[in-house]
Amino acid sequence: MSTSRTVARLVLGSLMVGAGVSHLTVAREEFQAQVPDWFPIDTDVTVLASGAVEIALGASFVAVPRRRRTIGPLLAAFFVAIFPGNVAQYAEHTDAFGLDTDTKRLVRLFFQPVLVAWALFGGDVLRRRTRA
Repeated sequence: MSTSRTVARLVLGSLMVGAGVSHLTVAREEFQAQVPDWFPIDTDVTVLASGAVEIALGASFVAVPRRRRTIGPLLAAFFVAIFPGNVAQYAEHTDAFGLDTDTKRLVRLFFQPVLVAWALFGGDVLRRRTRA
């Protein structure tokens, strides 16, 4: 695997662990503000569960490189799964994490596909096809 893919995997995995820990600790209320009102599970349970998932995926991405082709797509799927919450934050004009304008919340929506691609790249899933 290339150095750039390894660095991408390690950085994204580490960021996910950090984000997951912050779900459980210092940023718990900020994350609760991002859970849409229509979501059927208790806000705090949602934040705690998503934090645990982020820690597990991030730690696995870092510590188990031989499973990167499985973990990368799982991480990408996680980013897709939480995207409706980001859309709801924009649509409902919810302030959290300094996203206090519609413009900032809209820009954030365009970053989500970058995270999906980053997970797939770091997982060694996205690669150029070579001619035989």
